[in-house]
Amino acid sequence: MRAGFWTAPESAEQPINVFPIGDESLNATSGSLTAAGALAKLATLDSAELARICPTAIELLSKVAAAIASQKADMPTQLFRLGNLNDLERKLIADVMGEGEVAAVVALPDGSLAQIQESVLAGIWRVRLESDANHEYLEVGPIPEIVKRAAADLTAADFEIGQTPEGAMNVLPVLAEIRERALAWRPGIRSQIINFTLLPMSPVDMSFLQDTIKNGPIQLVSRGYGTCRVLSTGIRNVWSVQFLNAMDTIILDTLEVGGVPTVAIAADEDFEDSAERLQEIIEAYFK
Repeated sequence: MRAGFWTAPESAEQPINVFPIGDESLNATSGSLTAAGALAKLATLDSAELARICPTAIELLSKVAAAIASQKADMPTQLFRLGNLNDLERKLIADVMGEGEVAAVVALPDGSLAQIQESVLAGIWRVRLESDANHEYLEVGPIPEIVKRAAADLTAADFEIGQTPEGAMNVLPVLAEIRERALAWRPGIRSQIINFTLLPMSPVDMSFLQDTIKNGPIQLVSRGYGTCRVLSTGIRNVWSVQFLNAMDTIILDTLEVGGVPTVAIAADEDFEDSAERLQEIIEAYFK
């Protein structure tokens, strides 16, 4: 299949692995953790001893559990700083959180990156600012606020459609539709999808389309039942959403006009499930 809207540079097809969670864990040889793996590791540790030497981390987990139990998709996110934790407490948090399905990077105006990893408890995110190693926090919510802010503040509200190159077929009406929909979109309006897999677009069309709306500051990858790559474009409210098979071939290539695509965000049922699971972990291993 032909390349889609976004073609990865050399080696960019590798999974985003934002945090070396395995290196930070209490047993560095284990690699990244699933929820079951995190629990299995905790079961080998002395909970009374952990509670004695990691009181700040356990207090933080209790606060996060209370926060996600009350979290709703339409509420502001809630942040919990990790800067006051010692090394062992950070490792304990890393073991409990593990690595979930969604990872992201956000390019910031100063040239640094914000690195994001969803935990195995959906709706709890770990965020680290590359420019400040101590600026790291957990965030409870559908998607970290820094993603929404970058999508709004680091993109253009409008764009001009230039002279189309020779060989273009359908790119002009597609660009006109994208522009109209992007300018009209407001929170609460259902996202609209343009499917390039079904739309006859020539390589010239796709090249001109990408040159016109450009790449944006956000890249997300979701690895649930399959790989989905979500990239912001340079235009506000316009996203490239691509689904890939096991061979990293694009099988569904779309542009989505709206807020952060739902494939990357946590929903109310995720908060409920994660609150229950985190409370079970706290009760089982730290009390």
